[in-house]
Amino acid sequence: MQRPFIKNLLILAFIFGMAPTYAQAAEEMPETQELSAEEEKASEIDSFIEHHLQDSYDFTFFSDEEAGKHYGFPLPVILFDDGLKVFSSAKFHHGETVAEVDGNYYTIYHSKIYETDAAGTLQFDDAGHPTNDKPLDFSITKNVVTMLLVSLLMFFLFRALAKSYKKNQGIPSGVGRFLEPLVLFVRDEIAIPNIGHKKYKKYMSFLLTIFFFIWFLNLLGMTPLGVNVTGNIAVTFGLALIVFLITNLTANKNYWGHIFWMPGVPKVMRIVLAPIELLGVIIKPFSLMIRLYANMTAGHVVLMSIIALMFIFKNWLGSSLSFGLAFALAILELLVAALQAYIFTMLSALYFGMANEESH
Repeated sequence: MQRPFIKNLLILAFIFGMAPTYAQAAEEMPETQELSAEEEKASEIDSFIEHHLQDSYDFTFFSDEEAGKHYGFPLPVILFDDGLKVFSSAKFHHGETVAEVDGNYYTIYHSKIYETDAAGTLQFDDAGHPTNDKPLDFSITKNVVTMLLVSLLMFFLFRALAKSYKKNQGIPSGVGRFLEPLVLFVRDEIAIPNIGHKKYKKYMSFLLTIFFFIWFLNLLGMTPLGVNVTGNIAVTFGLALIVFLITNLTANKNYWGHIFWMPGVPKVMRIVLAPIELLGVIIKPFSLMIRLYANMTAGHVVLMSIIALMFIFKNWLGSSLSFGLAFALAILELLVAALQAYIFTMLSALYFGMANEESH
């Protein structure tokens, strides 16, 4: 009676990286055939979670693994390799075949496109990384489509808010009643306290854009669509880079004076502190990038791992507990989605305020 329970505990520990390997577990349990089946299930779950976290060249809503069918739609692939090459991702058949374009062959490996031959051969280095050449990739991937949709959604929402203000003499109507408190929150609780009354208006458009952009993307990541835009470090890098450029391009002379020649400090210490302060200029946006990426990725991994436990336990008690925990965590993730948007916006406003601080 105790053996199935022990096996489930071992599998649970493996998912979170706190258990011994399956080889060690197999030595303790004589039922190697059953363990092999559970190991295969855990491998499938791990592969599914990894696939969910990665970007892709098609939009797949769901798949029928037994029939080998995928339900969704392909996206355009745009490569620059001995000229511009534009074709549909349907040629890859969800990464299962090699795409032939103008005599060149391409294959997808771990959500990246590599040059190959007609057989799809890949060469690997000692670390297991492909050594095949990669063309310049400007494809419209799933993450790009999601960001474009969110941008259009924001455009129409705030356009409707602006029209309602004009039509009703400053009183919002419709969806504007939901957006106005959030706009006022960003202005009164984020922009003004961190930047000041004199210069906050210069940054309000960006702060509102970044707050709603990150929040909507985080919410879409909670849906079954399988999008994980803010869990993509390239996206968070782009957002952090914009904050870095705005901060340093709009900074006043006092900001740079405090970095390179800090007032009120002995001259010898100024020479020592200048490199440290300059390093801080780079670390600030870097922390923005890592914080958003790590929090959203961790949330997706934990939530999907808990959902996977329902398929591992296969009994009413374990599955019920896993479902209840996953539901509670999903509610918490809704709070995290808004919290991460708030933190990114608040820290951006704080950096803008530091860059425009007047001398005392």
